Amino acid sequence: MASVFSLPSSSFLCPLKTKRFRTKFQSLHSSPKPFLINSLQLKELDPNIPEPVQTFWKWLCDEGVVSAKTPVKPGIVPEGLGLVAKRDIAKGETVLEVPRRFWINPDAVADTEIGNVCTGLKPWISVALFLLREKWRDDSKWKYYMAVLPESTDSTIYWSEEELSEIQGTQLLSTTLSVKDYVQNEFQKVEEEVILPNKQLFPFPITLDDFFWAFGMLRSRAFSRLRNQNLILVPFADLTNHNARVTTEDHAHEVRGPAGLFSWDLLFSLRSPLKLKAGDQLFIQYDLNKSNADMALDYGFIEPSTSARDAFTLTLEISESDDFYEDKLDIAESNGLGESAYFDIKLGQSLPPFLIPYLRLVALSGTDAFLLESIFRNAVWGHLELPVSRANEELICKVVRDACKSALSAYHTTIEEDEKLMEEGNLSSRLQIAVGIRAGEKKVLQQIDDIFRERELELDELEYYQERRLKDLGLVGEQGDIIFWEPK
Repeated sequence: MASVFSLPSSSFLCPLKTKRFRTKFQSLHSSPKPFLINSLQLKELDPNIPEPVQTFWKWLCDEGVVSAKTPVKPGIVPEGLGLVAKRDIAKGETVLEVPRRFWINPDAVADTEIGNVCTGLKPWISVALFLLREKWRDDSKWKYYMAVLPESTDSTIYWSEEELSEIQGTQLLSTTLSVKDYVQNEFQKVEEEVILPNKQLFPFPITLDDFFWAFGMLRSRAFSRLRNQNLILVPFADLTNHNARVTTEDHAHEVRGPAGLFSWDLLFSLRSPLKLKAGDQLFIQYDLNKSNADMALDYGFIEPSTSARDAFTLTLEISESDDFYEDKLDIAESNGLGESAYFDIKLGQSLPPFLIPYLRLVALSGTDAFLLESIFRNAVWGHLELPVSRANEELICKVVRDACKSALSAYHTTIEEDEKLMEEGNLSSRLQIAVGIRAGEKKVLQQIDDIFRERELELDELEYYQERRLKDLGLVGEQGDIIFWEPK
């Protein structure tokens, strides 16, 4: 995420500078199963299920992806559409398996008519073009799946200018705008280099809005944690919704198994991470490490009750104009960091362990700069893990607190006003996201400010490098008094 920090008084708090195998694609239209099975399956569906979903379910039955033994089915749920248990399901029980020939990924694209022109493209772009082409084709093998994909989500990439104004001052806004610029630039390049020169393969208009639709579908529905799979859409499996009660991501696997009559193949296997009763909704965990801002951008929802998802990213930088730039950069790189460093601060959690040492490093100047000499190179990080000097510690406190105040001033509401709105309820889904994001960021900023305010109050009580060094040499007593050795 981008940082909003940009202060003339600081040279190191700054804005952010702006993932196999190949098989021949198999036909999805195998010989249909007896329609009696499909009829039984359709009778199990809620009559309020939209007709495209019923048709999609029938297609899955015809293709043998689901059967009477499949323990889940589509259902109307608070999220809109999801999968619900047809019977009691044990924790860890396999609930669905989808053969590889139904996966939509770069390998699948490579085995189609557009495979050659997509060679060398970013994987997500090749899959995006595939989705758009299959959505347009009346004879697409995937038409029943395409029909159940939403026209948009509540991801911030789809928000209007008025809706985006509700996240004014947030890091989510700057990230959203950066992502939109990135997608637009990628569209312009692929339009010029691939789409227009190959009108026979793309004989239909593809607009920027179309490209954004495909991008959003991939961000919100793709599984990316399978072995050897960096980008994969799995029809049927992607109907599964997220829930914070699921605290593990170990639910999707590649296994080998029966994939049709007399055939074996890789299967996408999904297991229930929770014990379910008949009628319960099947949930999975989309990503344990994403912040609420990440969730809003990728999926179009947040977890307002999960404080650990509220986060703010501090972006720090060693300025090239720093007199000690080369030495500081060498020390940073020796400790796994770099010229710029990004630290995610989460609500209710401690500061990242490398944040304070990095702050002290970039703030080193004047008489403290002796620590940058080569003789200290192997030990300097250890020294930076403890206060260096009062001036150094005071500077990092001031810079961080000033930056927090500047960031907080960019929001058009207070934490109290946001909390009142959430308590009153009746917010649209997008306004609920906006209020939750800006309230969460402000709480984290306030938390950061409180930490460094308390540190400022302790400056006179801290033990600094020179005092520690004198103690090591036996020149300072337990009470901090300097010991003078009398000659014998």
